[in-house]
Amino acid sequence: MTTTPIAPDVVPVSDQKTARRAVRASFVGTSLESYDFYVFAYFSAIFSAPLFFPDIDPAVATISAFSLLALSYVVRPLGAIIFGNLGDRIGRRKTLLITITIMGVATGAIGLLPSYATIGLWAPLLLTLLRVVQGLSLGGEWGGSILVAVEHASPRRRGLYAALPQLGSPVGTILTGSIFLFLTAVLSAEDMLEWGWRIPFLLAFPLLAVSLYLRIAIDETPLFKSLLAADKRERIPVLAVFRRHPLGVAVAIAAALLGIGSYSLMNTYTISYGVATLGFDYQELFTATLIGSSLQLVTIPLFGLLANRIGSARVVAIGAAGTLLITFPMYFVLQFATFPILVATMIIGGILPTLSWAGLGGLMADIFGGPIRYSALSIAYSIAAVISGLVPVTTQALSIATDAAWWHPGIVLATLSIFTLAASIIAARWGRPVDAPEVIDADERRLVRTRGAA
Repeated sequence: MTTTPIAPDVVPVSDQKTARRAVRASFVGTSLESYDFYVFAYFSAIFSAPLFFPDIDPAVATISAFSLLALSYVVRPLGAIIFGNLGDRIGRRKTLLITITIMGVATGAIGLLPSYATIGLWAPLLLTLLRVVQGLSLGGEWGGSILVAVEHASPRRRGLYAALPQLGSPVGTILTGSIFLFLTAVLSAEDMLEWGWRIPFLLAFPLLAVSLYLRIAIDETPLFKSLLAADKRERIPVLAVFRRHPLGVAVAIAAALLGIGSYSLMNTYTISYGVATLGFDYQELFTATLIGSSLQLVTIPLFGLLANRIGSARVVAIGAAGTLLITFPMYFVLQFATFPILVATMIIGGILPTLSWAGLGGLMADIFGGPIRYSALSIAYSIAAVISGLVPVTTQALSIATDAAWWHPGIVLATLSIFTLAASIIAARWGRPVDAPEVIDADERRLVRTRGAA
């Protein structure tokens, strides 16, 4: 197949006020996304098994709960296909309004579900259905949030603006951990199992209202307006992603593994592992997670500024290399099971992968730059999420196979680090976006030339 270059378009960059409003809306949206995810992640580790899988062996029930957590990852690629196409066809803003509404409603509805004791098998079935709906919306949420921030930003600020939506992850963790820490402190275990677990899910409704308010107020991105005005949109963007740029997709997937997978490992599996094997209580684990996540509120913007200077791909590479070096020493020390060691593990084991997380959006946006951008980012991220969603189940199975040897989580984290390190090294040498052969920064404007299929 040959390609015919289309006359270049000059795409003005939004003014700073518009760009800041866009990045705030992206940040709040990713915060709600992360909150919804981590509420269910903590829920899976603590409450899902006794409430929705009460009639099976506790160890099997825990695996079932983690499998349900992984299910939302498995359906993400379908959501990426659906919403990626919408994002490249009808626009970033409209698509993000759809995805955030679906996510918020599905999460809040979980808080209204009857338990197994009330409606029997319908309880896990309805829970599974809502988790599928969550996964579909997540498939299109992250890529759009990154692009709304990046495509409003000037090229010199792109690394920082691509990193700022990633603040949503620690904010979601902090909010979730704080709520559970408060609830477990003021409610008895019986009250938590009876009705207290519903509160974090029901809070998704007011958070959704805030997210919608901010997203309705933003403008469509200049790049998409240009593609729309020039009629340069792909008819079926998803097909173009796989047909023309499979290597770019593969690199983007591998680059995302550590950033997503480390959160699944540290904030889902480690909660269960810390209680069952290391002997911590939930309050200690939530407190340690809260401390580690709070530091990311400072480090992610700093890493974004670093990405402005050295490039997002190099930031990802530094994080992956550092994580690989500290993985096994970190888990060796953790076996001594003191609270200060737990906090240090959450800090060190969180900050280094955060380098890879902060640079991820910029890395992907540098690989894909034109009419397939939303689809490409969504698909790559969702496939990486599918793999990462299996991390708690895989690590639990590895724990059983090794009789909970201290090094078993390290194998998983080191593997994720190796893949991300290799991908980020390749991405750092990429050169230019695969679907936009020319990108020029001149007088605060980007000149973007796209390709059209002959």
